Amino acid sequence: MILIGQYDSPFVRRVAVALRLYGFDYEHRPWSVFGDADRIAAINPLRRVPTLVTDDGEALLESSAILDWLDELAGPQKALIAGSGLERRHALKVCALAAGLADKAVSLVYERAVHQRATPMWIDRCRSQIGAVLDTLEIDRASRRGDWWFGAGIGHADIAVGCALRFIGEAHPELMAASAWPTLAAHAARCEALPVFQAASQAFIFTPPPES
Repeated sequence: MILIGQYDSPFVRRVAVALRLYGFDYEHRPWSVFGDADRIAAINPLRRVPTLVTDDGEALLESSAILDWLDELAGPQKALIAGSGLERRHALKVCALAAGLADKAVSLVYERAVHQRATPMWIDRCRSQIGAVLDTLEIDRASRRGDWWFGAGIGHADIAVGCALRFIGEAHPELMAASAWPTLAAHAARCEALPVFQAASQAFIFTPPPES
């Protein structure tokens, strides 16, 4: 398998961590959606990451679709999410909130550095959404007593939240005060201490695309 995209993306990193937890070997191509757009386009016309190329040459797009396929490949006994029922629905909700959190944080980066503009209404909306999701996740995580969100083992919900929190902390440190969300801060630290997270780690340093 080939994973395309840089680890500073919370979406790429989420897939990389899952690959490592499942024990799947993969080649990593740290291509940038800006600097390597033409190379990505030859595989994914959306020019987006993550893109996962399977051993038979099929390109899988979007992190949720990639993870769904990896779960199937790993089998129900090893899957990082419950196969059905209430626990699965709750885990999917946490994953959706974490993905939305990461998406809004990426949108703020684009607004600030790519679009080279500041739209106060849009910025305020994104910040409000980020804060509200962090509040919701803090309450949910604090209500659970185990090391991980849904039991003794790490799952997709834990990974998604951990990757999103790392990205926000680096891209928008002013929005990620540990004192405001202490349970989430502890969750992020627990994730980052794992070798699989450390092996798929890249500090976020935004480099604007060249002017056309």
